[in-house]
Amino acid sequence: MSYILPWRTGGLLLGAVFFAAVLSVSPIGVSTQFVIFDGILWDAVDPDVVVDSPDAKSGYSSPNAYLNKSGGSYAEDVANPLNYGFVFVLAMMAGAFLSSRLRGGLSPNERDMPAVWRANFGDSPVKRYAAALIAGFVVLYGSRLAGGCTSGHMMSGMMQTALSGYIFAAGAFLAGIPTALALFRKES
Repeated sequence: MSYILPWRTGGLLLGAVFFAAVLSVSPIGVSTQFVIFDGILWDAVDPDVVVDSPDAKSGYSSPNAYLNKSGGSYAEDVANPLNYGFVFVLAMMAGAFLSSRLRGGLSPNERDMPAVWRANFGDSPVKRYAAALIAGFVVLYGSRLAGGCTSGHMMSGMMQTALSGYIFAAGAFLAGIPTALALFRKES
């Protein structure tokens, strides 16, 4: 059984989820959770990374300046990882997996290497994985450098009518569309 949600319905549902998230908890953003996950791993190896601190607003502090931001709120997230943001990221991964299953999954060829990649760059899995790793690193580094992420800056920012959200969205599309057109000249 295969089911693909019409794009209009999907867009309305996505908008409703964003609205509910902002209304009930906070704007959606996920890149900070990579830092929290790093902190969780680091804390498992070195228990002095996050310590109880009655003086901190959150009750936790860290010798790491980034984890100690905002009165130790990131240190608190490392100490208590089952928080809204971390669970949201896990739910996104579970939702993507469920969506893939509902639409019938991907063929083994498409899962290993999309046809559009193969048409433009060949069959080398090493080249594909290296490009994905480098691109992912650049996007995540840029997101953290800008103090947020694509979901935080663009989607949540625009939804809150923040000028920075609109500027970021324009920049993302002004850079992304020509790059995709240049890299993927051949269709699958």
